Amino acid sequence: MENKNKSVTILTKGIEFLFKKNKITHIKGLGSILNKNTVKVVDESGKKTNFSTKNIVIATGSVPASLPNIKIDENLLVSSTGALTFKKVPQDLIVIGGGYIGLELSSVWKRLGSKVTVIEFLDHIIPGMDKDISNELLKILKKQGIDFKLDTKVTDVKTIKNKAVVDFTNNKTKKKERIESDKVLIAVGRKSNVGEDIIKLGIKTDKQKKIIVDDKFKTSIKNIYAVGDVISKGPMLAHKAEDEGIAVAEIIAGQAGHVNYNVIPAVIYTSPEVATVGKTENQLKEEKIKYKVGKFPFLANSRAKVNSETEGFVKIIADEKTDKVLGVSMISSVAGTMIAELALAMEFGASAEDIARTCHAHPTHSEAVKEAAMAVDKRPIHF
Repeated sequence: MENKNKSVTILTKGIEFLFKKNKITHIKGLGSILNKNTVKVVDESGKKTNFSTKNIVIATGSVPASLPNIKIDENLLVSSTGALTFKKVPQDLIVIGGGYIGLELSSVWKRLGSKVTVIEFLDHIIPGMDKDISNELLKILKKQGIDFKLDTKVTDVKTIKNKAVVDFTNNKTKKKERIESDKVLIAVGRKSNVGEDIIKLGIKTDKQKKIIVDDKFKTSIKNIYAVGDVISKGPMLAHKAEDEGIAVAEIIAGQAGHVNYNVIPAVIYTSPEVATVGKTENQLKEEKIKYKVGKFPFLANSRAKVNSETEGFVKIIADEKTDKVLGVSMISSVAGTMIAELALAMEFGASAEDIARTCHAHPTHSEAVKEAAMAVDKRPIHF
């Protein structure tokens, strides 16, 4: 925790330094939009100041979602925020939700000594990701000692004598169970952080209360823009928001800002990591696109074997006719770093053969990418 807090301080101070270096005025306080040309800020002392402006960019991000009738107190019942500030390692931790955040924090606290139980409503973890990846990660996390209650609905969460109690029912068998634990993490996703000021202005939002923007990131009020988790476009990921921030700055400056939503990588920071970019097999089936698949396991990768990091694989999906790479999924200790090569390849419209013909350094984990690309054409060398 000391190291985490130190890291956060160093990183945020780094941003403040960049603000100063680039002559950006940094106003600290609670901001709200009064009208299309005025932003009100209330500082820590309660002093109110109005600022006139030509353009406004809303980048208020997202906040943790919860379940009906469950109140997160950040003590016994916590969101991801509370799960990052525990005073000690909980002996027992129940995690409600088997998505990115739930699994990342399950992985963290399991490694630090907690007995972790994950409850997921669906019959598989990481919904929306490739099924092969979902199945493999489940096997790995179970092997690490994390318990899973899949296809299960949480019916009640309450606190009794400084303990959290969770009631849940299996969707198929209807069997009811109850578990007691030191902490419960509610990790059922995030929702856009849209304030009442935005609603009052009449800025259009969708059913999920996300701000609707056009291809230039303009809201329904022409000089107010929005980017990041708060908009209805693209996944809720920090690097996607960063790209949008750069694009909107360029657009306001009269340049041609653009974000390619088809090649935004996603990473789950468990141990090992999961990384994906592009389409999954399920998506391609729904779109009736014919494809071919190449897979290569890290069990057959020299660097992974030497480092005892043989769990996982690389999976490349390419168009059946053109060989163009349509999607990539992988599990590896360094998947989050490795996925950049595939995002770049897809940005340039590479084929699996292009990757297969590119010389990769030996011994590296990235050789598995080349081998998976060769496997698309059923000719890997080492497997």
